[in-house]
Amino acid sequence: MPIVVDIDVMLARRKMSVGELADRVGITPANLAVLKNGRAKAVRFATLAALCAVLDCQPGDLLRWEDEDAACG
Repeated sequence: MPIVVDIDVMLARRKMSVGELADRVGITPANLAVLKNGRAKAVRFATLAALCAVLDCQPGDLLRWEDEDAACG
């Protein structure tokens, strides 16, 4: 998928666990894992906003686009 989720990067920078982030955002750890591992088909803007508020970051710190064609080389 061309959208890459970098929640792990922000968790490491904030020295925060997945469980703590899930609690503070108000989603289940299982749903956060689906998003974190790039298996989510969609994310609600309210969830993205809550993630950004808790992690003190911008949406672009959590999500980025990668050109699949360029990766195939």
